[in-house]
Amino acid sequence: MGKLLRSYFFWTYERGSFHFDVMVTLILLFLFVSPHYINFKDRPVETVALQGSEVLVKEAGHVGTSSIFVYQIRSDQAGGPTASQSQDDRDAAILRIVEPISGEVTLDHSEPVLDAHGKVVAYNAWVVR
Repeated sequence: MGKLLRSYFFWTYERGSFHFDVMVTLILLFLFVSPHYINFKDRPVETVALQGSEVLVKEAGHVGTSSIFVYQIRSDQAGGPTASQSQDDRDAAILRIVEPISGEVTLDHSEPVLDAHGKVVAYNAWVVR
């Protein structure tokens, strides 16, 4: 039994042999089945536009015949929203950036996006179009 385990551990079997096929099958089973039973705590990273001039747009659903989109605008974008502005000024800055991209829209609400240190790096704006 010890020799068999040592051979499996050091992968000494020839390709195409029964034991080689068993090892490959076990590896493939682990790769495809384990994510269903083991929580690897892997989650997508919150995406923030890399350049100050970029605006990320994600579809957020529909309300009747209107579509809702989430626009993510960096706080360092020229003419964009900043933390020092009042909410009304921030909403106006968001609309100044969004409307050239998507035409006339209605801003539903906006929320700041914080980095790991609690600093505002962007704003998510829910827009009805």
